[in-house]
Amino acid sequence: MSDARSALTPDALTMVDAIARSGSFAAAARQLGKVPSALTYNVRQLEDALDVLLFDRRSRQATLTAAGHELLDEGRRLLEQMDAVANRVKRVATGWETQLSIAVDDVISLTTMLELCEAFYACTTKPVRPAAGARVAPDAGAPPATRLRLRTEVLAGTWEALVTGQADLAIGVGSARELPSGVTMKDLGPLPFVFAVAPHHPLATASEPLDDAELIRYRAVAVADSAQRLAPMTVNLLPGQDVLTVSNMQAKIDAQLRSLGCGFVPEPMARDHIAAGRLVVKSVQRVRLAARLGYAWRTPAAGSRGAARKPQPGLALRWWLEQLESAATRSALLERHGGRVGDRYAPATGPKKRA
Repeated sequence: MSDARSALTPDALTMVDAIARSGSFAAAARQLGKVPSALTYNVRQLEDALDVLLFDRRSRQATLTAAGHELLDEGRRLLEQMDAVANRVKRVATGWETQLSIAVDDVISLTTMLELCEAFYACTTKPVRPAAGARVAPDAGAPPATRLRLRTEVLAGTWEALVTGQADLAIGVGSARELPSGVTMKDLGPLPFVFAVAPHHPLATASEPLDDAELIRYRAVAVADSAQRLAPMTVNLLPGQDVLTVSNMQAKIDAQLRSLGCGFVPEPMARDHIAAGRLVVKSVQRVRLAARLGYAWRTPAAGSRGAARKPQPGLALRWWLEQLESAATRSALLERHGGRVGDRYAPATGPKKRA
């Protein structure tokens, strides 16, 4: 085995990642429980084994060289793959994933998502028939050991999180797309949008329907697509129109409440503001159909090589997919944005009820 290969251990990759994140050797040493001199020595050993400089010593900060950046990027990918292997091995042995990552578009009801998390943690594991050489988890009957990770995305970012392997399940993806191999999608439902402005916005008293020539005179509020690799989506913006860009849909609604701009918003998210008169709905000439959203997850492609031997969706993912089979659950994910007391979601598992 070469010195370079033996030097690229998980500990070494974690060390480089810690230094890059903290910005200094001293801060990384504290994070890793080492003294700075020991950390510096370890970095020197790694550089000697690879025969490259990973950090620029001319700066007081821990500045990565080009080679250091490459090792950091590839090292993070390798660490993620190692975690994924451990997760798959654990799933084969017990049926439950070590971690389940769910990408949620920011137009999805956070209240409903958290109630689903609450129901997930309240359910108990049941013994599963072990595969050859495996065993049933000794704590069968206890809450699932799966760690949930929720990540909020916008537009194409939700889809990107799934197809790049950063998420196991994506909720709120646009359903009008071609599916790659190994991805399954089902319908979540329609999400209607309305064009709304604050009562004191000039368009609030303008004649309807509003045409593009009228709309372009006023600033629009847009939500930035969170996609980093896929082409970001731009929806309902007119060429040359002034735009205020915000990070999420709730910030867009807040900006429009302050008359900082105008634009289309999901009707369920704006419903309470519209009912209270804080937003005014205006009809427009341009056609705006309800967005059709879905949910998708990754599975081994049926025709792929070795598909029968690859681990199928674990028990945690199957639990979430079972909840999404409920029409009331799907509706709640799209509709319940008011967070009203007493309007609680009844999960599909636990007590045998369907919401």
